[in-house]
Amino acid sequence: MSKEHIVRSYSEELRRLTTLITQMGGVAEAQVDTAVRAVARRDADLAALVIKSDERLDQYERDIDAEAIRMLALRQPMAGDLREIVSTLKIAADLERIGDYAANIAKRAMVLAQMPPVRPAGGIPRMGKLVQEIMKDVLDAYIDRNLDKAIAAWRRDEELDDLYTSLFREVLTYMMEDPRNITACTHLLFIAKNLERVGDHATNIAETLHFVVVGHSLKTARPKGDTSSFAVVTPQCGPPAASDQEET
Repeated sequence: MSKEHIVRSYSEELRRLTTLITQMGGVAEAQVDTAVRAVARRDADLAALVIKSDERLDQYERDIDAEAIRMLALRQPMAGDLREIVSTLKIAADLERIGDYAANIAKRAMVLAQMPPVRPAGGIPRMGKLVQEIMKDVLDAYIDRNLDKAIAAWRRDEELDDLYTSLFREVLTYMMEDPRNITACTHLLFIAKNLERVGDHATNIAETLHFVVVGHSLKTARPKGDTSSFAVVTPQCGPPAASDQEET
């Protein structure tokens, strides 16, 4: 086998890995989008599609792992090529987790579809839109090796944290105003947290891309705006009157 053929074959294998990551990223984006729409539309059938499709991301991760490990064993890559291959393992793991969070959101969407709507649910599409923008920018940056775009998306994680904290406070207030909202609002809190975690995994991908392109990790600490752990919400009024509690 000629050296030229070996080099060409190696380049094709690297391109295949990149293609698999790109395809997997597209599926993960679609999963998050569909899960958020299922919450907004109170559509249990749409949510079921997300849960059913989660296996696709699992299969992508298995395929990427197998291909990357084979190349590490047979090609013994160095420097940039080594970073490139190792990065696909990390990115695939992040995308698989994003799929898991989308499935979790879909499961809770199915429950919420059976319950009366609650006002704070309107904040979920706003969070979902921002998460999807971050994901799209990060994955586009990966395809184009656009480090500036990746860092810009990475910085937006703080914006997502602020939105999550705001929604967290709103949901707590709504729960205290009427205990009958506790079950639905608890599901909303988990949905919001899942979206916040999707954003974290998207920014993980941005950090991995920085490592691939530059050769070292980001030296700047990730900007964080999630202060929900310290949130204290004081009830503004007492519980609903007995006559109100009896109404269903």
